[in-house]
Amino acid sequence: MTRRLSRATIASTVGTALEWYDFSLYGTAAALVLPQVFFPAGDPVAATLSSLATFAVGFFARPVGGIVIGVLGDRVGRRTMLFVTLLLMAAASTLIGLLPSYASVGAAAPVMLVALRVVQGLGAGGEYAGAMLMSAEHAETRSRGLNASAPTLGNAVGSLVATGVFFLVSAVMPHEAFIDYGWRIPFLLSVFVGVAGVIVRMKVSDTPEFREARDNPGAGGERAMAPLRALFASSRHKIVPGMLISIAPNVISYLPSVYALTYLTTHVHTEAWVGLIGVVIANLVKLVTVPTAGWLCDRYGRRPVMVAGSVAAAVLFYPFFFMLDTGTPVVIWAAFVMIYTLCNDLTLASQATMMSELFDVRYRYTGVTFTREIAGAVVGGCIPFVAAWLDGWSGGQLWPIVVVSALLCLLSAFGTRFIEEPAHLREPAPAARCGAVGALRRGRRVAARSARCGAVGALRRGRRPPA
Repeated sequence: MTRRLSRATIASTVGTALEWYDFSLYGTAAALVLPQVFFPAGDPVAATLSSLATFAVGFFARPVGGIVIGVLGDRVGRRTMLFVTLLLMAAASTLIGLLPSYASVGAAAPVMLVALRVVQGLGAGGEYAGAMLMSAEHAETRSRGLNASAPTLGNAVGSLVATGVFFLVSAVMPHEAFIDYGWRIPFLLSVFVGVAGVIVRMKVSDTPEFREARDNPGAGGERAMAPLRALFASSRHKIVPGMLISIAPNVISYLPSVYALTYLTTHVHTEAWVGLIGVVIANLVKLVTVPTAGWLCDRYGRRPVMVAGSVAAAVLFYPFFFMLDTGTPVVIWAAFVMIYTLCNDLTLASQATMMSELFDVRYRYTGVTFTREIAGAVVGGCIPFVAAWLDGWSGGQLWPIVVVSALLCLLSAFGTRFIEEPAHLREPAPAARCGAVGALRRGRRVAARSARCGAVGALRRGRRPPA
């Protein structure tokens, strides 16, 4: 069966790229600019921690937005809710670009920043899950890995564009002017990003699986009107495994793309552009590695791909920081590709594919957002803050960050034990079945010939043939 990307997958991926521009932009700004603009300048460490805490706030809003959007998405459709998430993200990012600084309005500045970050989180909570389900449910079963992982590529492209625009603006302006007003330009561009996203998503219909479940509810269909209740009634045993497989992708995404930028500027004392270019290069490589990881999920199974990515990251976290400490740009960029691209894409592709198959279609959107976004809030939103705190607690030693990150990734590898592969991956291949049948038939023929030969020989020797 041909493995290909559907039209819905392409549109979903483009929409996700446009929307993730907004969410990724905040992460870069939180590491490099927002501490100086929205928090008191007396203690740089406290300002950085405060800025990373606002980054985490968006993640804690994501489960709330995810559950609300997921429930509505299971009732009114994936397509409708993807418009809602897009508008929420674009509006919040544009308004962040208009906020006054701490020097202008004092404590009101970080309060408004946190409020808008919450709105961003509400939108992001339902965005990726919706795009993933739109892609997976439009795809054939045997190409679901390739299609379900494609929105991950949209995340990479959105992050790539956000980081590129941020770097370009910072490169062409004096540092003082960039801190004063230049950083606002990438946020203000979000209004155009939102318009483009709406146009792209208008061309995609809702998924065949959702329409079938809506039009022909069948047995138990009445519970589709309460997807959250149906989730806990029918699939509560799948919630914890779903959370476990969501841990590693969050660690391997946000430790390098957010905390590592701060680590490079404060510990290694490199220029900000070194880390930003590392993120750009890593996201460019994802254009190849994401579809490859999706293909591997279809070819070898979802579980082996998740285990490979999680265990590799656990082993490579220490080499990652060791490479950062060299201060050599090329080595630093290789470190980003090693963790943020190669390891991360294996976990993201397998997570997306497993999630799209884990729950019944009647409450699938709710199940995915509930499990994925709670893990994202607890792990993804907190890992940059926890890493910065561990760094201060240990006096700049790396081992606490490495150990905590490695253990979290191994939890995802463990979680795959409780998730089944789809039927077509559990069954032996046609060639293997034919070989087994052939061997069985050959064995029967050999046994028959042996029995006949034994009977003839016994008759010749004058004995009664064997029964």
